[in-house]
Formats: sequence, structure tokens, C-alpha cells
Amino acid sequence: MLKVKLIQHTPNPEKIVASAAKLCYSQVGVDEILENLDEQKTQKFLDMLMTYGHHSPIEHVSFTFAIEGVSRSLTHQLVRHRVASYSQQSQRYVKLKQFEYIIPPDVEKNEEAKKIFMSSMNRAQEEYNRLVEILCKTELDNLIQEYLVNEKLIDPKEIKAKQYTMLKSKAEKKAIEDARYVFPNACETKIIATMNARELIHFFNHRCCNRAQWEIRQMAKEMLMQARAVAPVLFKYTGPSCVNGPCPEGGMCCGKMMDIRKEYEVK
Repeated sequence: MLKVKLIQHTPNPEKIVASAAKLCYSQVGVDEILENLDEQKTQKFLDMLMTYGHHSPIEHVSFTFAIEGVSRSLTHQLVRHRVASYSQQSQRYVKLKQFEYIIPPDVEKNEEAKKIFMSSMNRAQEEYNRLVEILCKTELDNLIQEYLVNEKLIDPKEIKAKQYTMLKSKAEKKAIEDARYVFPNACETKIIATMNARELIHFFNHRCCNRAQWEIRQMAKEMLMQARAVAPVLFKYTGPSCVNGPCPEGGMCCGKMMDIRKEYEVK
């Protein structure tokens, strides 16, 4: 199940953006600008700023989201937004004894398709487990032989328990590096993403669009709602590109622009 949580953001993001924008045209210093920016003035100025399209000041604030219950297919799309920082759960270092997976809605509601899909997921887990077992045994044998040569030992029984455990751990880590290749795009993953507000708005323009894939669209909308909760004016006009202008998709337009504008309108 999708889980999105805004775990951190720049304190007083709207006041920071307003002060940065005002500094560009002010003769006074930052201290005086901040002193004169109460909540009402901040909201009024920021609302005007966002309609002007003067977006460089909004790069000064950032938002960090913890995201779980999403597929590798989604994160492959997410990391294409390069003006961001990501930390994702590693399949290289984390052994997935029972991997979770995301079932697309159209597969979920079709019994025949769901049966095929789940069978494929179960088979992937079985093949992963078997690969880890085979590769780990081979690598452990190699490491033991190497260790015996280096330590000038003859019998593997001479290897101390602590050292054997270390060799086995190293062998397993090497094994799961290769075994992970059998996992599908549906494999569930976890990721932390940090973006500045300008990149976040760009992300929402593209990923809240009806033409974005269902999973990343669902995630993007939840991210937007949480960002709005802490910076309502900053993200007041945010959503798919068609919220503030014509649809950029041309002949591929979904034809639901008025419904979308209503959906993303700030109540």
C-alpha cells in the first residue's frame, strides 16, 4: 500500500521565498525585510509572485518525502527528475526473504490476469532463493580456499567460527548482488526523495497529469496535498500543467481539462 510522508521541509518556507524575492528589488537588508514580513504580507506577496512566474526564489526551500509501498517501475520514473536527492532501499545489500510487490489495478480486477501475475511473483521469489543458495555456496567455497592459502592452512576445520561467519556473510552479499536480477519491476521498494520547491512544481506538472502512469500519479497527488498543507500559497496554483494554461499534450490530451482544474483547485 502506498505510504507518503513529508518528513522534513525548510522552516517557514513561504516567508523564506518571499524574503528572497523581495531582496532582489530592495535597498534594505535581509533583517529588515524579514521583520516587515508578517503572515498576511507574506501570503499576499507570494500569491502575486507565483502569478508572475518569477520562480528562482522558490529554489531556496526544499521538501523531503519518505515513500513506501511503491514499485521499482515507479522509482525508475521518479529518479529521472534529476534536480533532486534520492536514497533507496538496496537490493544489493538487503536480502529479500519474501519480497512484496505492487499489483496494477487492471490486473487486480481481472481474476485470470491476477492469477498469472501472482504466479510469476511467486516463481521470482523461488528462483531468487535458489540462486542465492547456489551462488552463496560457490562463493563461500572460493573464499575458504583463498583464506586457507593466505593463512597457510590445510583443513577448513582450522578456520575459527568468527572468521567462517565473516566469510559466509561476504559470500551471501556477493550472491544477492547477482540473484536480485530475477526480481521484476513490480518489486516493492522504499525511497526518500528531497526536492526544492521549483523542481517539485515541475514534478507535479508532469506527474499529476492524466497521461502519467497511474502509480506515480497517485503518489504525486499525495505529495502535493502534503506540501500544500505546509505551504498553501506556494503550491496554490500547482498541479498538472493544464491547471494554469492549455494542455501541453496536443493530440494526446485526455480531454478532461475542466474536471482536472476543479480537482486541483484550492478550496
